[in-house]
Amino acid sequence: MADAGDLLRQQRAFFNSGASRDLSFRLEQLKLLKKVVQAYEDKIVEALYKDMRKAPFESYETEIGMVYEEINYALKRLKKWVRPEKVKTPITNFLSRSYIYHEPYGQVLIIAPWNYPFQLSMLPLLGSMAAGNCTVLKPSEFSPHTSAVIRDMISENFDRSYIAVMEGGIATSQELLAQKFDYIFFTGNPRVGRIVMQAAAKNLIPVTLELGGKSPCIVDDKVNLDLAARRIVWGKYLNAGQTCVAPDYLLVHYAVKDKLLSRMKEYLQQFYGQDPLQNEDYTAIINQRHFKRLIALLNEGEIIVGGDYSLDTLHIAPTIIDQVDWDMPIMQEEIFGPLLPVMAFDDLKQLPSLLNSRPKPLALYFFSTHREHQKIMLENTSFGGGCINDTIMHLATPYLPFGGVGESGMGSYHGSWSFDTFSHRKSVLKKSNLIDIKLRYPPYTGKLSLLKKIMR
Repeated sequence: MADAGDLLRQQRAFFNSGASRDLSFRLEQLKLLKKVVQAYEDKIVEALYKDMRKAPFESYETEIGMVYEEINYALKRLKKWVRPEKVKTPITNFLSRSYIYHEPYGQVLIIAPWNYPFQLSMLPLLGSMAAGNCTVLKPSEFSPHTSAVIRDMISENFDRSYIAVMEGGIATSQELLAQKFDYIFFTGNPRVGRIVMQAAAKNLIPVTLELGGKSPCIVDDKVNLDLAARRIVWGKYLNAGQTCVAPDYLLVHYAVKDKLLSRMKEYLQQFYGQDPLQNEDYTAIINQRHFKRLIALLNEGEIIVGGDYSLDTLHIAPTIIDQVDWDMPIMQEEIFGPLLPVMAFDDLKQLPSLLNSRPKPLALYFFSTHREHQKIMLENTSFGGGCINDTIMHLATPYLPFGGVGESGMGSYHGSWSFDTFSHRKSVLKKSNLIDIKLRYPPYTGKLSLLKKIMR
């Protein structure tokens, strides 16, 4: 394994040369990244299948395609993003001009997760590149095939003093976190997020933490039931529920609960067939540890569909669990798998206080055709981001920032927010030498009344 300290010194020297700051260099490198991804497409799909048995369509839809979209978006707009931004100047700075300059932090560390191992490595990386940084990328050891492809992609096409990949487990992460990077971007769970933040605090390193949490999916009694059922089933069981913004639990109005669950059963069969464990379009659980953790949760509540699993292939059938309450273990932590607990409510106005008494989720989904009910949920609950009458899709656009709040994370990215995240906004006041107003200088005798008129 390469020495992290030595690698950081190499990257610092490269960054200090000014090469990565050059706009033409940034554009060339982003174009190169796109070409490299295109060249490695088949290997990426193959690696994702080996790691998670992910279907090629899902691999392109949720991993490769999103990377192309974000690169194209950045390439079209980077010239505008890097321009100094002129802002207003108050009268107290007469004959001055004010600007905000976007400068790269320097050396960036990106620690990526296993659930979308390609997309969640590349999207932060291209944001760091667009901002003009040098980057060390640490893929997840739980998705070794995808990690190896990323390593080869980067090492064969980019100078390690500009972008480098360091593979490994906990020891590698610890070694990297002990270094004095200028910025850390971490995607993972809140427990490890706290460790990352503690390590960053020792060196006063700014961080972005993309974490998770129990994201609620709420279904009102004023709703298009068929559409809600279809979109909830898709969003929950995409990637076998191993999505940080997957609906974690379902809160449905008593009046429509039975009908909704009946239609969800129909869509589960339509999407995945009579035996989802044999369906080639259905993703497996990442490893035995997570598989066993999920299997233990099947003992709670009443399984109304699913519940089957295969230890040989690490598949767990899409499962809906009724008769769940807030005190059960399944409701104590993020599920991160294809199990959907269901609870009912009868008064929408009571939900905001109930939800706000719990850690703020990364996402919230509300299905309702009632505008006033939509307003109640949006104005009275706190969450990272979400959808009205859909699931997941709020993160599939470069025009919205993606990120958490509270225990679900801090900071955001996607689109221009990726550039902003990896850039320091440097304030600069350019003062004229033509006039130097003496009011601000001592002695102050007789000047206070004039100062009050100016700064009132």
